[in-house]
Amino acid sequence: MAEAADSQGMTPSPARRWLRRTAALLVGAPLFAGLLSATAAPAAHAAEDAVGGQSVQVSLDSVAPKAPVKSDTLTISGTVTNKGKQAVTGAHVGLRVGSKLSGRSGIDETAGRTGYAPGTDAAEVADGPTVKFAKLEAGVSQDFTLSVPVSKLGLGEDGVYPLGVSLSGQTPTQQYDQVLGIQRTFLPWQPDAVEGKKSQLTFLWPLISSSHLTAQTGSDAQQTPVFADDSLARDIGPGGRLEQMVSLGKQLPITWVIDPDLLATVDAMTRNYKVKVGDSLVNGTSQDVAKAWLSSLEAAVQGEKVVALPFADPDLASLAHHGRDVPGSLGHLQSATEVAQKTIDTILHVTPSVDYSWPVDGAVDPSIVDVATSAGAHNVIARSDSLRDTLAYSPTATRPIGGGVNAIVADARLSTAFQGDMSMADTSALAEQRFLAQTLSITLQDADKQRSIVVAPQRMPSVSQAQTMSAALHALDPQRWTQPLDLSAAATAKPDPLATTKVPGAGAYPDALRRQELPLDAFQDMKNTQGTLDRFKVILSAPDRVVTPFGNAINREMSTSWRGDSGGAQNYRAGVQLYLDGLADQVHLIQKSTATMSGRSATIAVTVQNKLVQGVDHLVLRLQPKSPTRLQLGEDGDAIGEQPVKVDGDRSQSVKFTAIANANGPVPVTARLYTEDGTPYGEPMEFTVQVSEITPTVMLVIAGGVLLLVLAGIRMYTHRKRSMAREESEGDDDPGQSNGSADADPGQPSDPTPDTGPESGDAPGPGEKVDH
Repeated sequence: MAEAADSQGMTPSPARRWLRRTAALLVGAPLFAGLLSATAAPAAHAAEDAVGGQSVQVSLDSVAPKAPVKSDTLTISGTVTNKGKQAVTGAHVGLRVGSKLSGRSGIDETAGRTGYAPGTDAAEVADGPTVKFAKLEAGVSQDFTLSVPVSKLGLGEDGVYPLGVSLSGQTPTQQYDQVLGIQRTFLPWQPDAVEGKKSQLTFLWPLISSSHLTAQTGSDAQQTPVFADDSLARDIGPGGRLEQMVSLGKQLPITWVIDPDLLATVDAMTRNYKVKVGDSLVNGTSQDVAKAWLSSLEAAVQGEKVVALPFADPDLASLAHHGRDVPGSLGHLQSATEVAQKTIDTILHVTPSVDYSWPVDGAVDPSIVDVATSAGAHNVIARSDSLRDTLAYSPTATRPIGGGVNAIVADARLSTAFQGDMSMADTSALAEQRFLAQTLSITLQDADKQRSIVVAPQRMPSVSQAQTMSAALHALDPQRWTQPLDLSAAATAKPDPLATTKVPGAGAYPDALRRQELPLDAFQDMKNTQGTLDRFKVILSAPDRVVTPFGNAINREMSTSWRGDSGGAQNYRAGVQLYLDGLADQVHLIQKSTATMSGRSATIAVTVQNKLVQGVDHLVLRLQPKSPTRLQLGEDGDAIGEQPVKVDGDRSQSVKFTAIANANGPVPVTARLYTEDGTPYGEPMEFTVQVSEITPTVMLVIAGGVLLLVLAGIRMYTHRKRSMAREESEGDDDPGQSNGSADADPGQPSDPTPDTGPESGDAPGPGEKVDH
């Protein structure tokens, strides 16, 4: 009725209006409430984001002891910082210990969580320690220390327990107690000696650096080395990265993994060396630092397992993916492996193992395995995030992958535990606790099954990373659930028959790593440099002075340390090639423009200059006229003349050719050096021989002169005969008396001036006249 009345434009009664308003309110109330809720929700979330679980940052700087036993008191120190815009009042820091985590995946899940999660994060320890702050202003930090007997934590059976430290308090907009910040770590709990078998832990301790030596050396007998910079002196000096690696490593149960290039470079610093500063060279001054570092390292490795990487730590993946397409590239890996053992043995007086190869981040595919073992290694250090298993536990590291080759599969979680910035106390402490938690979790996976676990950390740990690794390993010193094992022993451990032995295909290789590889052009540059070196060394009287430094430089061009520095790698390769070209150009022909030949036969001299400090030999100088019918070389009239060349150091030598001209005019001639096997050496040199032969008119004049001389001789001879006849006639009339002597003998004319002059040993210059 009401709807009908309204539709007809009738005015509703007061009772009906009241009913309608009431109904509208009843119907609209939920909508209005929903609208209010929708409006208030973002504000609430905004408030929560501003002052909620992450408004206060909680940092844990230390946990001691890192793996407590029943009688210990656990002490945790750290800092709380108000990152929000509102002050926090009535705040306190409390301790939370959750239930035992379910294996390694439980550790990963807990580590990945952020913010406080009610119902997931445990309640504060009853009657546990707290630190109170009446007020924590915005932007203010406060330190705290919590101490509690382990017996009050309610820990049960052996395992890993989540340990949280939270800050609770109130804000002006939320005046009730709430958790405003939390940080989680792990408490490995194994109070008694492990009942089963301990995990065998192999920790690789790498001594690797970037390239510091250039290919350049001095011309003195010691071949003084030249360094690109003096940064290595800081690394091996007190407090430096490599100094810390040695001083920390000598106290740890580790396997040393050493790049021989680092040793050779530091050894070079123990004597005179030069450092590039701009375009100048200055004397290096860190000899004592270098001697001290080598002495400390030599003492540290005695009796320990030492693994030698190939010289300069070549990038195996780059070789496999690009280098194999360039002939000769794999030969560098072979030479780098051969020199590795000798270098370490000579400098450290220990015999290293060269039976291991270590691709970047342990990432492998079939081509990488092929390259890694091409130089004789039988063990490839891979990583479990590359050679993946689907087992519910962590298998032993070693496994056969075919062809007599073993993969030593390092645990990815443990190997990456110390990456990132460890210079802050909180990140370092969290990394240590997580590492310990993971090792205990591995041991507890199956107490009756002993496993060999390998840790292959980053190649060049920073000082803080090395210190964090050392602290974590020292926490395992009591050997409660692990025992140390060197890499050789780990390589011979019995493989798990269920572990995967299938090497992943090329498509599984990480794109991020592939983008960092040396390109094909890099290996082409190395090939070109090697070709220049091969042509250069055959002419040298002391080739080792060049072959050794440049061979090492080419090895450095393949170094893994160039990843992430493509520009630096390219500059280094260009510098090596440029310097080698400069040395090779020190043996060259002295340029001449023209030579004048004023007779039919003459000697043409070409000068070879050697500015090297050592002599050169096994060279051939070849002279070739462009018109051999007009100018021939040699006594037999050959079209090409050849002479062997041998020049002492810092000397010049003139090489002479006999030339025979058949016509007048200019004749272009090309001179070029060759090695004895016919390979061109250096650039050709072109000059012109200007031939000026004797003309027919001159010949007629000479012939006429000769004829006149002959006729004069005949006349003189006739005159003399007549005189003698007359004297004889008079003698017959008066035989005892002479009326005079015969005409005087005119004598013989002297030999004519020879056609060719003396050969000169002086270097011919531009436009010079050729010796005849």
